[in-house]
Amino acid sequence: MRLATLRRPDGSTVAARVEGDEVEELGAPDVRSLLLAGGAAAAGRGPRHRLDEVDLAPVVRGGKVICLGLNYRSHIEETARELPRYPTLFAKFTEAIIGPRDPIVLPSASDQVDWEVELGVVIGRPLRHADRNEASAAIAGYTVVNDISVRDWQNRTLQWLQGKTFESTTPVGPVLVSPDEIDHAGALAVRCLVDDQVMQEANTADLLFKPAEVVAYISTILTLQPGDLISTGTPAGVGASRTPPLFLRPGQVVTTAIDGIGELVNRCVAEQR
Repeated sequence: MRLATLRRPDGSTVAARVEGDEVEELGAPDVRSLLLAGGAAAAGRGPRHRLDEVDLAPVVRGGKVICLGLNYRSHIEETARELPRYPTLFAKFTEAIIGPRDPIVLPSASDQVDWEVELGVVIGRPLRHADRNEASAAIAGYTVVNDISVRDWQNRTLQWLQGKTFESTTPVGPVLVSPDEIDHAGALAVRCLVDDQVMQEANTADLLFKPAEVVAYISTILTLQPGDLISTGTPAGVGASRTPPLFLRPGQVVTTAIDGIGELVNRCVAEQR
């Protein structure tokens, strides 16, 4: 199953099932609400639209957003760090999340904004103190995340949050794909392009900490709820690790894609204060 959250012309949103080139509205205001309701509204039938004509909102928004750093060996090596024994966790807040075609707002406080293509994991049921099998069963599906990072703010201290959750910077979507369609995202090609130049290429098979392992680990800390999003880390090729470093500029278009799920296409715009 493939699910999306659509924006209506009046500003409201609605969950939808994606079937080929069409989407069908469901009986919930968004995918997170659908998951919180146990998915029951997925059986409803509503208006149908062409997929290429709808305005896609973030596929999930409003729950917890927990992110991993340093989860591809290639990225760990390019940052000259040792392999971690445990997942490196940080958070984002709702204000950072945008849709799969929305503009990325480059903050006026920085000129070091970087790209990071990542596999997103969406939780489908409440979960606490889970083992890996329970964690795997609790995954509703997978999506694409661009963990846009404001490097100079990220590196001001040892805590990364301030560089990771700038407002209107983090695209999520375009859809939620159920685990059965992509074999739990075990071996999917991931890539990031800036103005059609390939910056990152990798495969989810290279993740150091796998999705079920990460979900189980986080569930030891707190209760995960339906609609919570976990972003699983980025591979090598980020702008900050290049010589010389490269960062995003207004007008550039960032495409982040994962085979079997879809792509985010976002133009960078300068923050208006």
